[in-house]
Amino acid sequence: MNHEGQTLNGKVALITGAASGLGEASARKLAASGAAVLVSDINEAGVTALAAELASAGGSAIAARHDVTQAHDWERVIALAMDSFGGLDILVNNAGIAGDNTDLMNLDLEQWHRVLSINLDGVFLGLRYAGPAIEKRGGGSVINVSSILGKVGLAGAAPYCASKGGVSLLTKSAALEWAPLKIRVNSIHPGFVETPLVDQALEKHEDGGAMRELLVAGHPLGRLGQATEVANAVAFLASDESSFMTGSELVIDGGYTAQ
Repeated sequence: MNHEGQTLNGKVALITGAASGLGEASARKLAASGAAVLVSDINEAGVTALAAELASAGGSAIAARHDVTQAHDWERVIALAMDSFGGLDILVNNAGIAGDNTDLMNLDLEQWHRVLSINLDGVFLGLRYAGPAIEKRGGGSVINVSSILGKVGLAGAAPYCASKGGVSLLTKSAALEWAPLKIRVNSIHPGFVETPLVDQALEKHEDGGAMRELLVAGHPLGRLGQATEVANAVAFLASDESSFMTGSELVIDGGYTAQ
């Protein structure tokens, strides 16, 4: 594998939602930076293929099916990391869904709960079960994937905004609790990025093409982001290069929230 500076050499990372999009790009970046990676997703076939590809390129990678809303799945996946790699240093809480584009007056409780259970409960469970494993290693880094929609609102996306806003403050609370344990906890806030998640959300929209143009126009840099650009930020926060950062919000949004 073509390692990129070995900034994570000897580290073990768990990346959730790694079958596609930001999770896949982050797994590739962390592996290229020298980390052993456990890639997890409810899409078992996707992460199995990714782990095989990373391993065939000379990296150290395994895969697991993982429903982030289930505590017993977290227990099993953390145990797998411990048994396979001897510990855990890095958690990337990436798994998430966009939900349907539905206004509040037509939003039912089931839709609300589905988004919150994956996007927010899943991050809580990640902290709850990975935290003790990272503490045993003498510290480490947690990167929670929030969004610009955890900082600003968007009509028709109330559950998503609420979940990502929750991730932002959950991150800060965990950072304060775990600073004495030398576990750094930061959140990243991508703008709209070229990923299957964004593509699927646009497909559900009444006029996806026009909506895409509006999204592009909302970024002063004049384009959507690339998954690799977000993965670079994940790798930075995972490494000792960000050793004085905890409780921070790292925004990667092409200027979207600067307006």
